Amino acid sequence: MEHRVGVYVMQVAAMLTGLHPQTLRKYERVGLVSPIRLNTLRLYSEEDIALCRMIRRLVDEMGLNLAGVEMALKLQQKLSELKSQVEQDRTANRERHLALIEEMLQMLSGE
Repeated sequence: MEHRVGVYVMQVAAMLTGLHPQTLRKYERVGLVSPIRLNTLRLYSEEDIALCRMIRRLVDEMGLNLAGVEMALKLQQKLSELKSQVEQDRTANRERHLALIEEMLQMLSGE
């Protein structure tokens, strides 16, 4: 199970990500980010902050709408899973496959 610690309230998360609090609420409403809820308080983890920054980059720099962002995030997750599987592979094509996967992941993350 994933272990996340919510450490930033919404206003701080908005400052850290450069997003308006309403945008953070929208990302939560459409299921792109899931901050920890404590009564009415939303607490954002470091992982949530990184994800919001990535979403912002996909929207602002790559011109994706939120449906496109959702697909890109799913693709990134699947590529990460595939990378884990290929890392355990001991065939001759292992390094080539890892290089291709890494290239795709870097394209998605903007690195």
